[in-house]
Parts: sequence; C-alpha cells; structure tokens
Amino acid sequence: MHDMTKRLIGVTALGLMLAASTSFAQQPQTVRVRGTVEAADGPMITVKSRDGQSYKIKLTDNAVVRGIVKAPLSDIKANSFIGVTGMPQADGSQKAMEIHIFPEAMRGTGEGHRPWDLVPSSTMTNATVAQMVKGVSGDEITLKYKDGEKKIHVAPDTVIVTYVPGDRSELKPGAKIFIAAANKKDDGTLEASAVSVGRDGVVPPM
Repeated sequence: MHDMTKRLIGVTALGLMLAASTSFAQQPQTVRVRGTVEAADGPMITVKSRDGQSYKIKLTDNAVVRGIVKAPLSDIKANSFIGVTGMPQADGSQKAMEIHIFPEAMRGTGEGHRPWDLVPSSTMTNATVAQMVKGVSGDEITLKYKDGEKKIHVAPDTVIVTYVPGDRSELKPGAKIFIAAANKKDDGTLEASAVSVGRDGVVPPM
C-alpha cells in the first residue's frame, strides 16, 4: 500500500472518530425529576426533588403539561397501552407497584422493559395489554412489547393513575410533579418539554 494511501486512510479514520466523539458529546444529558414545585416565574419553575436537591427548570415554549389522576382497575382493558413500575419476582414476573394508563395519543411511549429508579431494583414496562386474568389475591396482566412479554401481578394496593390534559397554571408552589427527561444545560439549569403534575392530592407515582 502506498504511503499516500495509508495517510489518506488514517486521516479519514481520524475524521470519523472525531465526528463520532463530537456527536456523542453533543447528546444532551437528561435528568429525571420527582419533587414539589417551590416557585414559578414565567417559564421557569423551581422544584425541590425527593432527595432534597433544588432544581431550576425552564419550560420550553411548547412544553406539554399533563395532569395525573387516580383511575380504577376497570379502566385497563385488552389492548390498553400502560406503564408499570414493578418489582421483579422469583418466577420472572413483576409485582406492580404502580400502573399508569396512557391515553391513545401516547401509545408507544417508551415501549419496552428496563431498569427504573423509583425504588432500588424497580423496573418499568411500557407495553400493550394482551390478557387480563382475575385471581384470588389480585389480577394478572400479560403485557406484550416488541421484544417480549411480561406477566404483571396487580395487588389491591397497587396505585393506578391516568393522564388528563393539564395547564401551566397547575405548576404552582406545592404541586407534585414528575419530569421523565429534562435536558441539563451548561449553566446547570434544566430544560423540560413535558411535565406531569398530580391533581387532587395525587403524587405522580412514576
């Protein structure tokens, strides 16, 4: 191989590596926020998280606010798209700590099964209800997603909520909120395009 060809290949490879590293560096770091609104000033809200940390969060111009309200188990039907925060069981199933029922417009949001941070060892499964079976000690839901399925055990004390349209006026001091992915800015503030806020005393259980 000629020296010139070797140099060209080397320069091309270096360029690809630099482009890849730059692309990686440009990916915004996201932060999950659970907490209570302490102050609201226009598009900026101050939230005290559950670990005591205070966050300054700017809402984007088109930020979506969704209310979180309690829902009955009967609202979950075959083909419903739901999210389940669960605890893994020895038989491979999940014991539901909370279930949130997605409206049809949010079908497909975060589909799949992954680790979660509500409590240590918890998981999140966003998937479609394939089957529901009533049992003596609770209900069992079979969830199917593109990479597999999970059996979910629903106990009488499982928290069940759903989403309703919300408004920025609800983001006032004392409101309990959840932000799944706020972008961390260079100055340490956060920017959010979607906020869930509890209504009627509901703390978003995600």
